[in-house]
Amino acid sequence: MRGDKDNPLSEGYACRKGLNIKFYQHHADRLMHPLKRVGGSFERISWEQAIDEIAAKLSDMVNEHGPRSLALMMGNGSIGCPAQGPFAFNLLRGLGSQYFYTALAQELTGRFWVDGKTYGDQNLHTHPDLDETDMLLLVGWNPMMSHHTPQARRVLTKFSKDPDKLLVVVDPRLSETAKIAHIHLPIRPGTDALFYRAMISIILKEGWHDQEYIEKHVNGFDKIQSWFAGFDAKAALEVCELDYGKVKEICRLFTTRKSSHHSDLGVLLNRHSTLISYLENVLRAVSGRIGVEGGNIFPANTRDGRRKKETPDEREARMWRTLVTNFPAINNVYPPNAMPEEILSDHPERLRAVIVSTANPLRSYADTSVYEKAFKRLDLLVTMELAMTETATLSHYILPVRSGYESWDGGMRRDFPKIFMQVRHPALTPEGERLEAGEIFLRIADRLGLVPDIPETLYRAVDSGDRLKFGMALTQYLKTNPAVVRSLPYILGKTLGKKLDSVHLASLWGSLQSLPTSFQEIAEREGLKPTPTLGEDIFKATLEHPEGLWIGSVDSKTWDHFKSLATEDGRINLDVPEMGQWLEEIEPVPELNRLSEDGEAYPLVMSSGRHWDVNANTQMRDPDWNKGKRACTATMHPKDSAKFGFSDGQMVKVTTEAGEETIELEVTEVTRPGYLVIPHGFGLVHQGKVYGANANRLAKNTHRDRLAGTPYHRYIRCRVEAV
Repeated sequence: MRGDKDNPLSEGYACRKGLNIKFYQHHADRLMHPLKRVGGSFERISWEQAIDEIAAKLSDMVNEHGPRSLALMMGNGSIGCPAQGPFAFNLLRGLGSQYFYTALAQELTGRFWVDGKTYGDQNLHTHPDLDETDMLLLVGWNPMMSHHTPQARRVLTKFSKDPDKLLVVVDPRLSETAKIAHIHLPIRPGTDALFYRAMISIILKEGWHDQEYIEKHVNGFDKIQSWFAGFDAKAALEVCELDYGKVKEICRLFTTRKSSHHSDLGVLLNRHSTLISYLENVLRAVSGRIGVEGGNIFPANTRDGRRKKETPDEREARMWRTLVTNFPAINNVYPPNAMPEEILSDHPERLRAVIVSTANPLRSYADTSVYEKAFKRLDLLVTMELAMTETATLSHYILPVRSGYESWDGGMRRDFPKIFMQVRHPALTPEGERLEAGEIFLRIADRLGLVPDIPETLYRAVDSGDRLKFGMALTQYLKTNPAVVRSLPYILGKTLGKKLDSVHLASLWGSLQSLPTSFQEIAEREGLKPTPTLGEDIFKATLEHPEGLWIGSVDSKTWDHFKSLATEDGRINLDVPEMGQWLEEIEPVPELNRLSEDGEAYPLVMSSGRHWDVNANTQMRDPDWNKGKRACTATMHPKDSAKFGFSDGQMVKVTTEAGEETIELEVTEVTRPGYLVIPHGFGLVHQGKVYGANANRLAKNTHRDRLAGTPYHRYIRCRVEAV
């Protein structure tokens, strides 16, 4: 494996995980054939039997217990093939259910909810203008390890070495990014809400807010000013264990430079997660840093005019809430932390059947113990997976899927000012009877009668080999039968998918056929001719350029970012009553008292998870990829090891409210006193042996954000004892 230097987005940049992907692709636990649980073991069955039996059980389940008895769970999209999404989602909706649980709701839905209130759409978010910013404020984000932006290490290293730039990192640990920062604020874990409220109050008190920007682009500022007036920022920052003068200077710099801001799991998986996402938007808005050059910008829009709201929210009666835990769908997905309670309840419409595709909730999501109990109670558990995972071992049916290296896959990435697209070609021939994930969902839907009758005209058109002819026939079919539009992925899979030998590839073709006419001008800037067949032209170009290509760009000098907003008046909205009520709790003394709770029984704070070169969630199942490396350790500060009488390399038992795990101790000054850090992605069973400690065994599923249900992985009270 090596990075593709011809890829215009990565230019050959690749992280260690990508370069070791052979350990994900080839190992002894890869699945080859459909399996069915019979008694206490699994037996190989045919695809026909598997599809027939699963479809029959799903039909019986929904008919007897209603559509709320069924849920779909999906995991990481980048490796697990995002092209399967339309097929999976349509199967769920075809059976009448809305319960779609994904890894997004494990991390990002609090931010999505807030962006929906602030920007008008839960699927509209900003990101730092890294090309133009001269001050970058990072909170709880370690891009030198997480690689969440193209060529992260190259970009950040160059940024930190530029004398005209300023990199500020707020993180309890001396992370890899903090090491190259100009300023590192080692914040006390769990105090981020106090930190942000203090910053905003300082800015408003000193008059550093951008009044002209606020009057032009912001609604609700007059209402929320009182939420920060009179706040004791000095006392708050004392609780954060940060220097008031240093934070005040950062506030001044942030409001006077071309600054931008970004945060990540350090705050998204921490106390007050959704509230923090709101305070981040307030900080950027009052500082005039949203939608401006060098600030936090919106991705390039592919449509003319004002953006329309694309995602429903919890206020719409048609959207379900979870029955027992009462969580809403955010950006159409539900929080995995709620699923065990929905299964284990006695509600007559409780969850009874779950389809899991390319996800491993028994290692990826909080509270392994309660997940094990819940999944054993299910009447039907179907796992579509590459390997015999911990979740697969509890399933009634296991269906082998092709990896991203055996499937056609890809999609569009909208940044600013350019738009990138790549269609990933299969690099390897699949072994055994593995199928594309989308093909499996299509076969189940077909067996359930969810695929509409397809006229012979479409089959004849696709057989002609002329996709333009097929497109015209398809357009006519949809025009005369508008009700079947919702089944378009199935129709494409059954017709064009057969011709292309890939339902994923057919779906990608379909996604390009509805580009608005305004996209022609955007595409022309990247050398694509503005023709009525632009979608087909882009599709051909992506097939001819497997490395990917820029398919469009906007004029960065004249582009109006604020037409990206989906609010009714095209302004940023800061008046969110739920956040005002929550913010009343964020005072220094009450917060200090809450941070001291359980301190006697659990004297340390644990972070369940860290981004590192040697961990990759649960996808890299063969431990040989880390052979010779000290991969799974609990890091502890020397002051704590001396206090408790521990030594480096010692095996210790970590205990929390949820459970306990045994792990090797690593003593290092990289962490801070009182803070224990355990990586995720371990505790995997490979060839019958457990490798490393399972951090999610230590995370309680009910220890979560009150609004979005995201887990507080970065703030778990624990104690450590010698084994």
